Amino acid sequence: MSITRLHQDAARPALKRDYAADHSLILLSLAALVIGALSTVAGWVLLALIRFFTNLFFFQTLSFAERAPAHHTLGAWVILLPVAGGLLVGLMARYGSDKIRGHGIPEAIEAILFGKSKMSPKVAILKPLSSGIVIGSGGPFGAEGPIIMTGGSLGSLIGQYLHLTAAERKTLLVAGACAGMTAIFGTPVAAVLLAVELMLFEFRPRSLLPVALACSVAAFIRPFWFEAGPLFSMHTAPVTTIALLSCILAGLACGGLASLLTHALYKVEDWFGKLPVHWMWWPAIGGLAVGIGGYFEPRALGVGYDVIGDLLNNRLLLATVASLLTVKAVIWVIALGSGTSGGVLAPLLMMGAGLGLALGHVLPGGSPSLWALVCMAGMLSAIMGAPLTAVVFAVGITHDSGALLPLLLTSAVSYGLHVLTMRRSIMTEKIARRGRHIYREYGVDPLERWHVEDLMTREVMTIDADTPVGEAARLYFGADQRHRSYPVVSAGRLLGMIDRELLQTASSPAMPCRELVCRDAVTPVALPGEAARTVAGRMALGGYERLPVVDGSDRMHLIGLISRSDILKSGHDAFVEETVREKLR
Repeated sequence: MSITRLHQDAARPALKRDYAADHSLILLSLAALVIGALSTVAGWVLLALIRFFTNLFFFQTLSFAERAPAHHTLGAWVILLPVAGGLLVGLMARYGSDKIRGHGIPEAIEAILFGKSKMSPKVAILKPLSSGIVIGSGGPFGAEGPIIMTGGSLGSLIGQYLHLTAAERKTLLVAGACAGMTAIFGTPVAAVLLAVELMLFEFRPRSLLPVALACSVAAFIRPFWFEAGPLFSMHTAPVTTIALLSCILAGLACGGLASLLTHALYKVEDWFGKLPVHWMWWPAIGGLAVGIGGYFEPRALGVGYDVIGDLLNNRLLLATVASLLTVKAVIWVIALGSGTSGGVLAPLLMMGAGLGLALGHVLPGGSPSLWALVCMAGMLSAIMGAPLTAVVFAVGITHDSGALLPLLLTSAVSYGLHVLTMRRSIMTEKIARRGRHIYREYGVDPLERWHVEDLMTREVMTIDADTPVGEAARLYFGADQRHRSYPVVSAGRLLGMIDRELLQTASSPAMPCRELVCRDAVTPVALPGEAARTVAGRMALGGYERLPVVDGSDRMHLIGLISRSDILKSGHDAFVEETVREKLR
């Protein structure tokens, strides 16, 4: 007979720790360093593909030079370019991998929560290629969604190569995704916050440290591959006290526009779902709407970083801003609803900045440029449900730390409006429509706060090892049976657990219980210093109702029992804290 010995050091209260960490953290951290570098290179490749296809589609040249689609001279022929790009991507999705459809973040979340963080090599190759084609042919998207999927795929593939657990693969997937975002925008802190608010669904050293390391590496080597400095350099004047009210109004406007866009997007997606054609053709149909919109408002085509810069620096007339905002919103909703490939951050930046610039002519307390920046963050906060990411991201891409306070207030208001009025966000609605609901709130699990010694039953009914099987059946498993199983002990030492099913295998009623339990290969045990969550998982995995608690020494001295009902006690305090309202005493 052997008894499972699990983490005997955990039985000593002096060794309890604030964090659950082991040596696997070192391996994850080393892997994250490599993933950070690879994701940066992948980000550079993605932007190079976008530039290449932009030149090929709009200017018929083989070049990697950065040129805006708005400067084309194709006239009405420009309407056909997004159609061609959509057709190519539809073919790639159908005959390559349908995982390249969408804007990247929901697909990454779904892989994390429901796919054991496994991604295929096809996604790592086809996602940047398809996005380069879509955006290069005029698609109104950004590069961040594709690089999140591409970087995430790299992290997942490395995790699979290293034979890691699903939880460890998740860490490397998110590390690659956020390192890719860092490479594109140069915002490592915002990328780490994006992981915490949107992708990790936990806050542990095992996940936070590798993600932070990957983003740091990406930020350090980014200047070798990308232009150094902020993406949009600007500086706004200090705000006045009246800006407090303006920030609230701006936040409400951002939240309202975000809700409108979210509802519109999924109405369009429903409309595409009713078309009597295969989904392979949908991106081409969406591309037709993009081409028509781009014909009337060329600056709405492509990523549009130059347009965002003009909006943030108040270089456009109000009428131009209104036209640009309207066209961008319409073609973005239609194109994204068609299931093509592209990111949402850049379009949201443009629409948020356009909204802010329009409001800036009536909101007191700051300049139009300030409200363009503030509403840009407010849109991200509401659409993504990630207010801290939005605030730090806005500061990161502009280096305008003076705008931190209005950014925080506006983002908080828009986030609050989103939480109160929307059941789900763009990031989770698509997953929910597949029957997989995501609950985005998370806190410290009560099972993590309690240990076995806090919950276990210390007064244990045991069976002496020399008791005959027949007598044990009569005394413990008769009409007055109190428990499904009992520990068998000899001089206080645990030998195993016995239940009715095991008793029925005895060859004779006179057989001592000692011989019966010794035939059992393994008896799982719990240690007093183990977290209740660890033991709950062990019980669920093995289907056990009760586990004996031993002192962790070589004697395996029985000191108690922990049952499923004992485990449930851990949630009592948390339930009271959430539901019981107390009066001032």
